[in-house]
Amino acid sequence: MKKQEGLKTPTKQDLKQFVELVWSTNISKALIAVGLTGSLLTTATQLAIPLITQRFIDGIAFDQFTPWMAILILGIFIVQVVFNGFSNYVLHKIGQKVVAGLRRFLWEKVIRLPVDFFDRHASGEVVSRITNDTTIVQNLISSFFPQFINGILSLSGIVIILVLMDWQMTVVMLTAVPLAFALTRPLGRRISLVSREMQDETAAFSGKIQQTIAEIRLMKSSTAEQFEKERGEEDIARLYRLGLREGKYMAIIGPLIYSMMLGVIVFVIGYGGVRVAQGEMSTGQLVAFLLYLFQITFPITVFMNFFMQMQKAAGATDRISSILKEEEEVKQQGQDASLSGQPIIFDQVSFGYAKNQEVIRNISFEARPGEKVAFAGPSGGGKSTLFALLERFYTPDSGEIRLGNQSIEGIALSSWRKQIGYVSQENAMMSGTIRSNICYGLPAADKIPDERLWEVLEMAYAKEFVAGLPDQLDEVIGERGVKLSGGQRQRINIARAFLRDPKVLMMDEATANLDSRSEKKVSQALNNLMEGRTTFVIAHRLSTIVDADIILFVEQGRLTGKGTHQELMDSHNIYRSFASQQLSDEV
Repeated sequence: MKKQEGLKTPTKQDLKQFVELVWSTNISKALIAVGLTGSLLTTATQLAIPLITQRFIDGIAFDQFTPWMAILILGIFIVQVVFNGFSNYVLHKIGQKVVAGLRRFLWEKVIRLPVDFFDRHASGEVVSRITNDTTIVQNLISSFFPQFINGILSLSGIVIILVLMDWQMTVVMLTAVPLAFALTRPLGRRISLVSREMQDETAAFSGKIQQTIAEIRLMKSSTAEQFEKERGEEDIARLYRLGLREGKYMAIIGPLIYSMMLGVIVFVIGYGGVRVAQGEMSTGQLVAFLLYLFQITFPITVFMNFFMQMQKAAGATDRISSILKEEEEVKQQGQDASLSGQPIIFDQVSFGYAKNQEVIRNISFEARPGEKVAFAGPSGGGKSTLFALLERFYTPDSGEIRLGNQSIEGIALSSWRKQIGYVSQENAMMSGTIRSNICYGLPAADKIPDERLWEVLEMAYAKEFVAGLPDQLDEVIGERGVKLSGGQRQRINIARAFLRDPKVLMMDEATANLDSRSEKKVSQALNNLMEGRTTFVIAHRLSTIVDADIILFVEQGRLTGKGTHQELMDSHNIYRSFASQQLSDEV
C-alpha cells in the first residue's frame, strides 16, 4: 500500500504541539507535583533495594547477617509498592483530566463550527477525532507517561549509583545503549509511519460504519447487504495488513533488544565473576550490580514504547489541533434586533459553495412583514441555498441581505436564529422523548410547564396521538424518531416551532412526504403557525403556494420570475408550463 500523504516521523515541532495541547487543558500543576513526588519516592525505594541486598549477601558471606536486614528489605518492598501505586494513580488521574479536557474542547468546538466545516468533513471523521484520537492521547498520558517518568528517574539514579560502585563495568555496560539505539531507530520510524496509516484507515472505517448504521433502512430496502459486506471486508483486510506490518516490526525489535540485554548480562556476569575472583569487588556488589542492570531493562523498554506511542500521538495531535484551529461561528457578535415589523431584503446576492462556482447569481427581492413568500422552480435551481443563506449557515459572496436598512451581518447570530422557526420535509428529530424534542434548544427547558406543551401540541394537531401513547410526553421515540410516523414527526416539529414563537417561519415543503390524511392535519397546523408571521416556503408542489403573496421562480441560480400565481401564469412561460402540468395532475 502506498504511504499516505502527510505521514512523517514526529519532530520537535510535533512534541511542542503535543505539550501545548496538553497544557491548554489547564491541568493542575499541584497535581503534577504530587505525582512526580510520588514517582521520586518510588524510584528512591527501588534504588535502595539492590544496596540493601548487597549488604544482606555480604553479611551472610562475612558472618555479619542480622534478622533486621531481612525485615528492612521487606519493609522497603512494602513502601515501594505503596509509593508506586500512589504515584501511578495520581499520574493516571492527570491523564484522565487531560483527555476529558481535550474531549470537552473538541465537543464545544465542533458544535460551534459553521455548516461549511461539515460540508468538508464526513461526520464519521469528526467522531473519530473526538473518540479515537483522544483515546490515543489518553493511552500516552495515562499509561505510558507515568512509566516514562519513573523510567527517567530510575535510569538517572541507577547510572549514578553504578558509576560510584564500579565505573569500569558501567562504561562497558553502557556501550550497548548507542548500539541498541542505532539498530532500533530505523524500525521505530517504520512503526511510526505504519501507526499513522493505521489511525487514518481506522478513522475512515469508523466513518463508513457510522454512515451505514445511520442509513440502515436504506441499506435494507436496497438489499445492499452484500455490497456493504464486501466493502467492510476490504476495509477490515486493509486494517489487518497494516496490523501485520506493525506486528512484524515489533516482532523484530522485541527479540533484538532482548538478545542485546541478555548479551550484556552474560558479559557483566562473566566480567564481574573475574573481578570477584580477583578480590576487586564482593559477591554482594556483583549481585547489586546485576539487580541494577535488570532495573535498567525496564526503563529502556518503557522509553521505546513511550516514543512509539508518542509517534502515534503526534498524528492524533495534528488532527485534534486542526479542528481546534478551525474558525467557529460567533453567536454573540453584533447587536440584538427584532425581526418583527421589518422587511427582509436580498440585494444582488450571489453565492457558491466553491470558488468560481456560483449557485445563485444576483438575486434580489423583498419580503414584507407578514407576507408569505414562496420559492418555486426546477430542482437544483438554488432554492435550498437561499434558505441556507436566510438561516445564515453561509455568507453571500457578493451582495447583501438586510433587515430593513441594516445588514444582517451586524445582527448577533444567536438573536437572528432564535427568531426563526424552521420546518423541513425531513422532519428532523433527536433521539429521546417527545418532551425533549419539543423543547430542544430552549433555555430552562425542564421548567416549561406541561400545560404549555399540551397547548402547542393541540395547536399542531398532535395532542390526540401524544395523549394516546403509553408515556405521553415522556414517550421515547427512538433514533431520529423512528417510532413515530412521518406525519406525527412533522406535527412534533410544528409544535416545537409554536413553542419557540418565531417571528419568521421557513418551510421546506413540509407536507411533501405525507399521505393525504396526515397532509390535511399538518396543513391545518401550518396555517395556524403561519398566521401573522413572515413566511418563506420552498414549493415542490405548486398547489401549496397558489395563495402566496409573492412567488419567486428560481432556475439555474437566477430569479427569472416574481409575482403572484396569477401574475406568473400570465407572464412566465416556464411557470405556466409547470403550473398547468402539476395542477392538472393533482386534480
